[in-house]
Amino acid sequence: MALPPGFLEELRARTPLPALIGRRVRLARSGRQWKGCCPFHGEKTPSFYVYDDHYHCFGCGAHGDAISYVMQAEGQSFIEAVRGLAGEAGLAVPEEGPDEAANARAARDSLAVLERATESFERRLWLPEGAGARAYLARRGVSEATARRFRLGFAPGRGALTADLARDGITPAAMIEAGLLRPAEDGQPSREFFTGRLIFPIGDRRGRIVSFGGRRLDDSQTSAPKYLNGPETAVFSKRRTLYNLDRAAPASRAGGEILVVEGYMDVIALDQAGFPGALAPLGTALGIEHLETLWQASPVPLLCFDGDEAGARAALRAISLALPLITPERSLEIVPLPPGEDPDSLLGRAGAAGFRTEALARRQPLLDALYALTRAQFPGATPESRSGFFDALMAAAESIGHRSLQWEYRRALRDRFFAEFRTPSAPRGRRAGAGMRPTRGAGFGAHGAATAPPLRAAPRPGDQQRERVLLAILLHHPALMLDVEEALCSLTLSPALARLREAMLAWAHRAARAEKLGQEQAFILPEALDSAALIDHLAEIGLGEQVGEARAAAQSFAAPGAPLAEVAEGWWHFFGFSHRERLAEELAAVQREFAAAPNLRLQRRLLALREAQNRLNAGENDLLDGERAGDGATP
Repeated sequence: MALPPGFLEELRARTPLPALIGRRVRLARSGRQWKGCCPFHGEKTPSFYVYDDHYHCFGCGAHGDAISYVMQAEGQSFIEAVRGLAGEAGLAVPEEGPDEAANARAARDSLAVLERATESFERRLWLPEGAGARAYLARRGVSEATARRFRLGFAPGRGALTADLARDGITPAAMIEAGLLRPAEDGQPSREFFTGRLIFPIGDRRGRIVSFGGRRLDDSQTSAPKYLNGPETAVFSKRRTLYNLDRAAPASRAGGEILVVEGYMDVIALDQAGFPGALAPLGTALGIEHLETLWQASPVPLLCFDGDEAGARAALRAISLALPLITPERSLEIVPLPPGEDPDSLLGRAGAAGFRTEALARRQPLLDALYALTRAQFPGATPESRSGFFDALMAAAESIGHRSLQWEYRRALRDRFFAEFRTPSAPRGRRAGAGMRPTRGAGFGAHGAATAPPLRAAPRPGDQQRERVLLAILLHHPALMLDVEEALCSLTLSPALARLREAMLAWAHRAARAEKLGQEQAFILPEALDSAALIDHLAEIGLGEQVGEARAAAQSFAAPGAPLAEVAEGWWHFFGFSHRERLAEELAAVQREFAAAPNLRLQRRLLALREAQNRLNAGENDLLDGERAGDGATP
């Protein structure tokens, strides 16, 4: 049965080979590949290596891809193996018939036409007519050896390629199918797609030429695009193809790094400078199909976009696409470039050593890059800017499909946000009143005068039960959750209660965003967040036991229906017994915010914090006295 080459390439791309072979063979990591005992001959010392796109046994010589593995391991025919793998990959196998057979033949014919065109372009680059293209390459620092390795070429005026290919019996119709001629239209004859351009042959995974890119040599022309890529054909799809993948993937398997850049010349300059793992999309933004292809070549490819605003936007867009797909085994790193530089210009200025120190040495893990690039979208420190920044961070974290990784990102991003915007405390012993003897009620008095509250060296008795109470209050009054979020995140909870806290905060943020977007939900305003809906949601995701543990500690004032102002005051009062200094910092920060931009929300928060602080300063007893529900401790 004849199958289109594009279908088979897609099938191989969608079939993770280590996972497929790992069903029968116990594999272990060995650098960037996997190894195990060969399933095709008996051996005790592993000599069977599995790469992203093929396997090889150094003992018996078995070698192949996903299709050949299934054929060898399970004794299936070619079409049986294809149908089985396609079913797992969610692909429909093209039905065998006259049309499909003709398409497969046409694709093979197009590959042959494109190879012949590559030879024509290559030959003409080194003829006198290619002098202008060679001069351009010389100005860009591309050596003859590099140009020949990348099979660079030159497309002269109209008719030259058609004449070359006609000598081999290649018709204009075949050239149109291969993307070399524009079809005739509006009374105009068909004409060659590339003329007067430096030519970059584009290969598929196996190095077969599937299309071309071309750069015009006269920069004074403004009507024609500087770079031009061939049209979509039966063998070429821009969204599935990366320039130089056929060279970069083997370089990655040999221990090199996959480095994604923006253009042909960046790739060529990096390869010439000793970075053979460079590749680039073809005039389109990096897409999901590109990311899947990259992860087959490397678990953590590096994205290196230009050092300008457009490059930053491209990096943030790529990160947004990648987040739902990342796992503990596959991620991205971002390589920021100096302002105004691209990889080619940086190499020209600083050389390979400079590229390593000024670019690769400054690579950022995905989390760091996400925070920095998102921060740049919300400059300033106004409440509106901070709120938008925080919402964007939480939305990014929640887009991660892997549950435990989502939790880690949300926690790390929240911690970093609060660390950036939290007002630093004054140095200990240097605050107002530092010479005074600290008392049990130390903190902020009625007029906001600061004293030095004592710090606890170890948790006080009752802290664990108190933290359960703090969560119980928010379970019954989720409208308070976003107001106390930073303080809530500062609590050191048991793993079970920490998971409960994260799930509660994630729910509250989704609810708040739904209200902002005007979506119809069970809650309309953050003040009306529904306790029952929150508790039902937590039970649905398997946290019912933790909910019960927290609710068992609830105090009478925290019952559903209690006035929100009283609940907020009680929450901060409970919090202050274990975290007096943190409560004082919170009060001082809200006082400053209210003085700078008074509003009703800040006023309510300020009153609750002041009343809680005053009760602590007055020496009011711990509300847990006589109501110990879990630890039996005394204050």
